[in-house]
Amino acid sequence: MVVSRSSAAGPAVEGRLRFGGVPLPLQESVKVLGVEVDRELRFDGHIKHIAKKASHRVSVLRRVASFLDRGEKLLLYKAQIRPYLEYATLSWMLCAASHTMRLDSIQRRALRLVDAADPPDPPAQFEPVSPLDSLEHRRDVAALVVFHKAEMQGVPHLAGLRQPPRIATRSTRTVLTSGDAVEVPRSRASQH
Repeated sequence: MVVSRSSAAGPAVEGRLRFGGVPLPLQESVKVLGVEVDRELRFDGHIKHIAKKASHRVSVLRRVASFLDRGEKLLLYKAQIRPYLEYATLSWMLCAASHTMRLDSIQRRALRLVDAADPPDPPAQFEPVSPLDSLEHRRDVAALVVFHKAEMQGVPHLAGLRQPPRIATRSTRTVLTSGDAVEVPRSRASQH
Protein backbone atom coordinates (compact mmCIF):
# COMPACT_ATOMS: atom_id res chain seq x y z
CA MET A 1 0.00 0.00 0.00
CA VAL A 2 1.28 3.44 -0.88
CA VAL A 3 0.41 6.02 1.76
CA SER A 4 -0.20 9.31 0.00
CA ARG A 5 -2.97 11.81 -0.72
CA SER A 6 -1.64 12.17 -4.24
CA SER A 7 -3.37 10.04 -6.85
CA ALA A 8 -0.11 9.84 -8.86
CA ALA A 9 1.84 8.11 -6.07
CA GLY A 10 0.24 4.68 -6.58
CA PRO A 11 0.88 4.32 -10.33
CA ALA A 12 4.47 5.52 -9.84
CA VAL A 13 5.36 2.37 -7.86
CA GLU A 14 2.86 -0.05 -9.42
CA GLY A 15 4.67 -3.26 -10.42
CA ARG A 16 8.01 -2.12 -8.98
CA LEU A 17 7.50 -3.60 -5.52
CA ARG A 18 8.62 -7.23 -5.47
CA PHE A 19 8.89 -9.93 -2.87
CA GLY A 20 10.94 -12.96 -3.90
CA GLY A 21 10.78 -11.85 -7.52
CA VAL A 22 6.97 -11.73 -7.51
CA PRO A 23 5.40 -8.29 -8.05
CA LEU A 24 3.20 -7.22 -5.14
CA PRO A 25 -0.22 -5.82 -6.00
CA LEU A 26 -1.06 -2.50 -4.39
CA GLN A 27 -3.92 -2.44 -1.90
CA GLU A 28 -6.27 0.45 -1.14
CA SER A 29 -6.26 -0.49 2.54
CA VAL A 30 -4.69 -2.98 4.94
CA LYS A 31 -5.94 -4.32 8.23
CA VAL A 32 -3.41 -4.33 11.06
CA LEU A 33 -4.49 -5.76 14.43
CA GLY A 34 -8.13 -5.05 13.66
CA VAL A 35 -7.62 -1.47 12.49
CA GLU A 36 -8.21 -0.80 8.80
CA VAL A 37 -5.73 1.74 7.46
CA ASP A 38 -6.43 3.21 4.03
CA ARG A 39 -3.84 4.77 1.75
CA GLU A 40 -4.88 8.33 2.68
CA LEU A 41 -4.93 7.64 6.45
CA ARG A 42 -8.56 8.76 6.70
CA PHE A 43 -9.87 5.73 8.64
CA ASP A 44 -13.38 6.17 7.20
CA GLY A 45 -13.64 2.47 6.27
CA HIS A 46 -12.54 1.47 9.75
CA ILE A 47 -15.02 3.82 11.43
CA LYS A 48 -17.86 2.54 9.20
CA HIS A 49 -16.97 -1.03 10.15
CA ILE A 50 -16.85 -0.46 13.90
CA ALA A 51 -19.96 1.73 13.78
CA LYS A 52 -21.83 -1.08 12.03
CA LYS A 53 -20.66 -3.69 14.55
CA ALA A 54 -21.48 -1.48 17.54
CA SER A 55 -24.85 -0.56 16.04
CA HIS A 56 -25.75 -4.25 15.69
CA ARG A 57 -24.89 -4.75 19.33
CA VAL A 58 -27.07 -1.79 20.34
CA SER A 59 -29.91 -3.43 18.41
CA VAL A 60 -29.39 -6.63 20.40
CA LEU A 61 -29.40 -4.60 23.61
CA ARG A 62 -32.70 -3.03 22.53
CA ARG A 63 -34.24 -6.49 22.05
CA VAL A 64 -33.27 -7.68 25.54
CA ALA A 65 -33.70 -4.34 27.32
CA SER A 66 -37.17 -5.16 28.60
CA PHE A 67 -35.75 -8.09 30.59
CA LEU A 68 -32.98 -6.07 32.26
CA ASP A 69 -32.86 -3.32 34.83
CA ARG A 70 -30.86 -0.13 34.32
CA GLY A 71 -27.68 -1.38 35.96
CA GLU A 72 -27.63 -4.53 33.86
CA LYS A 73 -28.22 -2.55 30.65
CA LEU A 74 -25.38 -0.20 31.56
CA LEU A 75 -23.13 -3.14 32.34
CA LEU A 76 -23.92 -4.72 28.97
CA TYR A 77 -23.18 -1.42 27.22
CA LYS A 78 -19.83 -1.07 28.98
CA ALA A 79 -18.84 -4.70 28.34
CA GLN A 80 -20.22 -5.38 24.86
CA ILE A 81 -20.61 -2.10 22.98
CA ARG A 82 -18.13 0.46 24.26
CA PRO A 83 -15.05 -1.73 23.58
CA TYR A 84 -15.93 -1.63 19.87
CA LEU A 85 -16.18 2.15 19.98
CA GLU A 86 -12.81 2.52 21.74
CA TYR A 87 -10.56 -0.20 20.32
CA ALA A 88 -7.19 1.20 19.20
CA THR A 89 -8.53 4.73 19.57
CA LEU A 90 -5.05 6.30 19.66
CA SER A 91 -4.41 5.23 16.08
CA TRP A 92 -7.55 6.82 14.60
CA MET A 93 -8.54 9.53 17.12
CA LEU A 94 -7.49 12.35 14.76
CA CYS A 95 -9.82 11.25 11.97
CA ALA A 96 -12.53 13.56 10.63
CA ALA A 97 -15.00 14.92 13.18
CA SER A 98 -17.88 13.46 11.17
CA HIS A 99 -16.52 9.97 11.85
CA THR A 100 -16.19 10.45 15.58
CA MET A 101 -19.67 12.04 15.68
CA ARG A 102 -21.02 8.81 14.16
CA LEU A 103 -19.57 6.85 17.09
CA ASP A 104 -20.90 9.41 19.57
CA SER A 105 -24.40 8.99 18.12
CA ILE A 106 -24.17 5.23 18.69
CA GLN A 107 -23.23 5.86 22.31
CA ARG A 108 -26.17 8.28 22.71
CA ARG A 109 -28.50 5.68 21.21
CA ALA A 110 -27.28 3.01 23.63
CA LEU A 111 -27.57 5.34 26.60
CA ARG A 112 -31.14 6.23 25.62
CA LEU A 113 -31.88 2.51 25.88
CA VAL A 114 -30.21 2.35 29.28
CA ASP A 115 -32.21 5.33 30.53
CA ALA A 116 -35.43 4.21 28.82
CA ALA A 117 -38.51 4.41 30.93
CA ASP A 118 -39.00 1.16 32.73
CA PRO A 119 -40.95 2.27 35.78
CA PRO A 120 -39.57 0.86 39.02
CA ASP A 121 -41.93 -1.17 41.15
CA PRO A 122 -41.90 1.19 44.13
CA PRO A 123 -41.22 4.75 42.88
CA ALA A 124 -39.07 5.52 45.95
CA GLN A 125 -36.34 3.10 44.76
CA PHE A 126 -35.66 4.98 41.52
CA GLU A 127 -31.95 5.64 41.11
CA PRO A 128 -30.79 7.40 37.92
CA VAL A 129 -27.92 5.83 36.07
CA SER A 130 -24.71 7.75 36.64
CA PRO A 131 -23.73 9.75 33.55
CA LEU A 132 -20.90 8.35 31.47
CA ASP A 133 -17.98 10.31 30.09
CA SER A 134 -18.20 11.09 26.41
CA LEU A 135 -16.14 9.03 23.99
CA GLU A 136 -14.16 12.15 23.06
CA HIS A 137 -13.23 12.69 26.72
CA ARG A 138 -12.19 9.05 27.05
CA ARG A 139 -10.04 9.32 23.88
CA ASP A 140 -8.35 12.44 25.26
CA VAL A 141 -7.67 10.76 28.60
CA ALA A 142 -6.18 7.73 26.83
CA ALA A 143 -3.81 10.01 24.88
CA LEU A 144 -2.80 11.84 28.06
CA VAL A 145 -2.11 8.55 29.84
CA VAL A 146 0.23 7.42 27.04
CA PHE A 147 1.94 10.83 27.06
CA HIS A 148 2.39 10.64 30.86
CA LYS A 149 3.82 7.13 30.64
CA ALA A 150 6.27 8.17 27.93
CA GLU A 151 7.40 11.49 29.41
CA MET A 152 7.11 11.12 33.18
CA GLN A 153 7.36 7.43 33.91
CA GLY A 154 9.88 6.67 31.16
CA VAL A 155 8.25 3.41 30.08
CA PRO A 156 10.86 1.70 27.84
CA HIS A 157 8.57 0.61 25.00
CA LEU A 158 7.36 4.22 24.61
CA ALA A 159 10.88 5.67 24.42
CA GLY A 160 10.37 6.62 20.77
CA LEU A 161 7.60 9.03 21.81
CA ARG A 162 9.75 10.94 24.30
CA GLN A 163 10.54 14.53 23.45
CA PRO A 164 14.19 15.59 23.77
CA PRO A 165 14.86 17.87 26.73
CA ARG A 166 14.49 21.52 25.84
CA ILE A 167 17.59 23.57 26.44
CA ALA A 168 16.78 27.04 27.64
CA THR A 169 18.45 29.69 25.53
CA ARG A 170 18.95 33.31 26.29
CA SER A 171 18.33 35.74 23.50
CA THR A 172 20.16 39.01 23.39
CA ARG A 173 19.85 41.96 21.10
CA THR A 174 22.98 40.98 19.19
CA VAL A 175 21.48 37.61 18.29
CA LEU A 176 18.22 39.17 17.20
CA THR A 177 19.95 41.67 14.90
CA SER A 178 22.61 39.34 13.51
CA GLY A 179 20.26 37.66 11.00
CA ASP A 180 21.11 34.16 12.27
CA ALA A 181 17.60 33.51 13.55
CA VAL A 182 15.74 30.47 12.24
CA GLU A 183 12.50 31.29 10.52
CA VAL A 184 9.82 28.59 10.76
CA PRO A 185 7.41 28.58 7.81
CA ARG A 186 3.73 28.74 8.66
CA SER A 187 1.92 25.45 8.10
CA ARG A 188 -1.40 25.57 6.29
CA ALA A 189 -2.19 21.89 6.86
CA SER A 190 -4.76 20.88 9.45
CA GLN A 191 -2.93 17.64 10.27
CA HIS A 192 0.78 16.94 10.39
